[in-house]
Amino acid sequence: MTAKFVAEVIDSTAVFKETIFDGKVLFCTGGGSGICKRMTEAVMRHGANSVIVGRNLDRLTTSAEELSNATGRTCIPAKADVREPNQLRDAVSKAITKFGRIDFVICGLSENGFKTVMQIDTVGVCASYYIKSFDKANQMGTFNTIKATVPHLRVTKGAYIHVSATLHYRATPFQAHVSAAKAAVDALSAVLAIEEGPYGIRSNVIAPGPIGGTEGYDRLSASDPHEPEGYVQKVYNRTMPLGRVGHVQDIANAAVFLFSDAANFITGQVLPVDGGNEHLREPFLPYPDCILDSEKAKSLIKPRL
Repeated sequence: MTAKFVAEVIDSTAVFKETIFDGKVLFCTGGGSGICKRMTEAVMRHGANSVIVGRNLDRLTTSAEELSNATGRTCIPAKADVREPNQLRDAVSKAITKFGRIDFVICGLSENGFKTVMQIDTVGVCASYYIKSFDKANQMGTFNTIKATVPHLRVTKGAYIHVSATLHYRATPFQAHVSAAKAAVDALSAVLAIEEGPYGIRSNVIAPGPIGGTEGYDRLSASDPHEPEGYVQKVYNRTMPLGRVGHVQDIANAAVFLFSDAANFITGQVLPVDGGNEHLREPFLPYPDCILDSEKAKSLIKPRL
């Protein structure tokens, strides 16, 4: 059945002035691709310059050029592994040397990072390894980013946005590692909000639901040969109250709002951006079949890795 209503994808520039972030600087980990790249672009379209951080300098350089050309603002790349504090400090120093300040920080995970996690998980490496791997990239990456940037945000009375997920709100099969790590990110943000609030810093979480065209959506949207439309797509068709899966612009719009002065009394919060999906969410693999026949579950996802 076709949805009676489908929410329109709105650009933030249709709502907020294009100058609200003039003079501001964004520092974004994972900003070279996917959701975080679009978040960076949206903030830049409202006046900010930016620094995008990741491990692949060639990709970052290309993305920085694209973002600069698309927005008329300045974006520079900074190579760093978020698991390595010294590399993050160097990236922050590069930002300060270039722009003299940092106002906003997005703690995100690149699409390559998500791909690595999914490969580790689905191929069936022992639980202790894949939990440790993702845990370090998310929990420690977020912690290291905070430690490296917080002195500068105290000066500018800035704000953090942490990119989380909705998987841990309810138990999700085969997502123990993601769920544990993202729950930790949510907790870090809440503590940051109360510890740094007296210094004028805000900290919030955006929890995307299913976002079409992203690494996570494409790789988790497994196809069952007995289900021509794909099991996951069928699930989403009946569990999206607003008639569609999410768009990266939906997440970008939430970021613009949370960084704006319109949200200056909002901190320590988690904002799901999922079109109401969490209230109706079903497992992304047939349950309990995916538990009782784990090899079949692997066969559905592994071809997409």
